[in-house]
Amino acid sequence: MKTAEDLRQLLYQINRKSYPAYKQTRGTYAFPGYVLGIDHVQGDPFAAPSKVSVRVNPRQAGFPQELYHSPETRIALQDHLIRLFHREIDRFNFRAKGSGKSGLISISHCRQEVLDRTACQIQPETGEVRIRLEVGFPANGRTINSTELTRILFEFLPVCVRESLFYKNLNARELREVRDLAEDQAYIRSELSKRNLTAFVANGSVLPRESGVSPRPMKGAVPFLSPASLEVTLTLPHKGELTGMGIPRGITLIVGGGYHGKSTLLKALELGVYNHIAGDGREYVITENDGVKIRAEDGRSIKKTDISMFINDLPNRKDTAAFYTEDASGSTSQAANVVEAMETGSRLLLIDEDTSATNFMIRDELMQRVVHRNQEPITPFIERVQWLSRKKGISTILVAGSSGSYFHVADTIIQMDHYKPMDITAFARQEAAAFPSITPSAPQKTQPDFDRKPKPDRSFNEDRKVKMKSLGTDGISVNHETIELRYLEQLVDPEQVNALSAIVRYSQIHLLDGRKTMQQIVAMLQEILKTEGLDALAEGASVSSPMALPRTQEIFACLNRYRSLKL
Repeated sequence: MKTAEDLRQLLYQINRKSYPAYKQTRGTYAFPGYVLGIDHVQGDPFAAPSKVSVRVNPRQAGFPQELYHSPETRIALQDHLIRLFHREIDRFNFRAKGSGKSGLISISHCRQEVLDRTACQIQPETGEVRIRLEVGFPANGRTINSTELTRILFEFLPVCVRESLFYKNLNARELREVRDLAEDQAYIRSELSKRNLTAFVANGSVLPRESGVSPRPMKGAVPFLSPASLEVTLTLPHKGELTGMGIPRGITLIVGGGYHGKSTLLKALELGVYNHIAGDGREYVITENDGVKIRAEDGRSIKKTDISMFINDLPNRKDTAAFYTEDASGSTSQAANVVEAMETGSRLLLIDEDTSATNFMIRDELMQRVVHRNQEPITPFIERVQWLSRKKGISTILVAGSSGSYFHVADTIIQMDHYKPMDITAFARQEAAAFPSITPSAPQKTQPDFDRKPKPDRSFNEDRKVKMKSLGTDGISVNHETIELRYLEQLVDPEQVNALSAIVRYSQIHLLDGRKTMQQIVAMLQEILKTEGLDALAEGASVSSPMALPRTQEIFACLNRYRSLKL
């Protein structure tokens, strides 16, 4: 390993040379207290910034093991260190001058959710801390200005490392609070199944967001307060007693007038599959971590999906037990989304009437009289929701504002009134008794067929370049095709999409063989992620793309929306 002085001398020697001379700096250098890695050097000052890493040895980092002893606490500490490092580098960003991206210093921008990211990794066994960041190597035009890079690497960066990655320089109480919150959140999540709950929303939670583009809590919002009949009190390991609304397993209906908070509550529950940082307002909103938001998705492709529990006897005689389409309707897409959620092992479906296909959700009595049942190939969700709950153990939380038919099948009915929930189960059932109900039914099959075995695409191999690009949270571009992900509302960070892009590539090269089912492929991916981390899947792509861990449900969803996947 070279020394910091070796790097300083090299930078002095290449000053004022043509920009490609910066390539000579690639390598690792021992700095006081840490190792600096220059992992990838940009081609010119206007290209994507260079990739730099910092490794702090356990003795110098000095974080007590109690702060990262479990996966939850390790991920929370990593997230906190990224935020601290981001705060430090903001002081020095673009203080070094030059053309293009010269002087840029950046790291992953963490939102309100706590995610496992490649930007910061703590080795559980040793306590070594590794940070990955981007630096714009300075130039004047395309002539190296290494004097400015020397400032970044020898003046700015050491300050950021000392002030954010050395335990002795940090607020120990704040770090304990990060750990405590992570352990409390893990405790609530573990209590859900024990108490036969599918979600918990603490009293005092702030659910509304600042705006449609800001995930921060809304100032002056009405704090959440559980109805007495649904109140649950938990004794958390650190916070102590915490009271809130426990949503029981089964079928829960959320109703109320427009703008009274129905969708706001559902949105909080959707994102309750993730832990949130302190001060977010939703840090104690915890949902079963395999819950899936279901919606209509007109135009999506469906490949060999068994939607026969909802759709049968199509006029065009298409086989709905292995349904294919490149342009799904609202009802077929929503049916496929439910079945694919079942394939992931999800125990909770989250549905908003506003984003659903009406003919998939309900057929009222008059429509059934006019269009006879044997003339309608769609069995609406209302006829299957009880079977899903009682026979398959899959709960549903449904927001409804216009149709009262679900009152007949719901186990729990919550009305939102000025952002305050009320348990109106008994009253709604009493009122519903005066109206005709829809007879629930069970599908002929007790289990959809999940025997889908994707074949490899030979254009993917380790020697051939396949052009892949992440498009924010909207999708992934693969050569000339786009995998549309914009309707996966539980994807919260572009870095999760970077990870999905790496997963698609890895799967094509190593896992798809026409013999493994989709479930087996995703199980293998999850095992690799658990034991080796995201870098194992990226196979070098991590140098160019910071990544955050997606859930099993989004891995399935991404593969299901890949039109070129051969099934």
